[in-house]
Amino acid sequence: MTIGVPTRTTANENDLKLTIVNPRNLYDPTPNGYSTAVIVPREARLAYISGQGGQDSTGALSPDFAVQVKQAYANLRAALDSLGARPDQVAKLTVFVVDHDMSKLGVLTENVKEMFGEALPAQTLIPVPKLAIDPMLFEVEAVVVLD
Repeated sequence: MTIGVPTRTTANENDLKLTIVNPRNLYDPTPNGYSTAVIVPREARLAYISGQGGQDSTGALSPDFAVQVKQAYANLRAALDSLGARPDQVAKLTVFVVDHDMSKLGVLTENVKEMFGEALPAQTLIPVPKLAIDPMLFEVEAVVVLD
């Protein structure tokens, strides 16, 4: 094991068999809130959760990036709950950040680790100039393995 990261871990031994892979010969991504790869079992059913932004249940959107990120992950959690799924069943995240810069990584990492703990999904961050509506600063979509 390198940098204290196991080569492979299973998200949930008895239930779900997502295998998280962080090869020893690659950069350790776990401090930044993601895994290098996630293997989904052959017989798995997948669900795709559309991009969740930082709108609250009334549609209100804070102008603050950190508030939007926190709300977007709460919205993702609500979408998972509606599927009867848990965070450790998320295989892949794609996040979109308006005007991304390094100062935003801490906010992103904190929220991902808070939601996913040790079962960090594979993840791609895509900097974008704009999202669906002007005040939107962040969006997260997910691929989920259903039991």
